[in-house]
Amino acid sequence: MFHKALIFSLGILALTGCDAQKKIKTETKTSEMSTSTASTKASDQKGDIIYFTQGQNKFLKEAEVNITFKGISEDSRCPEGTNCIWAGVAVAKIEVMGITTRPETISLASMDHPARNYHQSADFNGYTITLQEVTPYPKSSDGLRIPAEKYKIGITVKKTENTSGATTK
Repeated sequence: MFHKALIFSLGILALTGCDAQKKIKTETKTSEMSTSTASTKASDQKGDIIYFTQGQNKFLKEAEVNITFKGISEDSRCPEGTNCIWAGVAVAKIEVMGITTRPETISLASMDHPARNYHQSADFNGYTITLQEVTPYPKSSDGLRIPAEKYKIGITVKKTENTSGATTK
């Protein structure tokens, strides 16, 4: 009987210690996340445009959305210094996630062309996300490929206007 009580009390003591360690780890992770996903800084924003480098993640407080620039999936823009039949398009993949939603990957193009399924804007959680800029612009002297880490995009995030005419209280 004494052995069972001793083992039981040691088990309770061990579980209590584990719970305390979990709380400490959670608190440090939360503080690390809040510093790494801090809301946009003035240096990353020019006017309404918010700039991202590939892999960069930002949390926008006003829209309550986390945005990550995953990369450029297509860049067929006509290089400077050449003549092309079509101006081409750059397509950026971004991952958006609201506070209460799952992550969703959306493709934003540098121009609208619905026939080819290119859209410059997408709606998410009551906000319209629009691709404004993709840099650098290809140059014929640089060759045909731009290294992935050199891409930078500029987007705007604006509240979607209610077009249904219904009033909300």
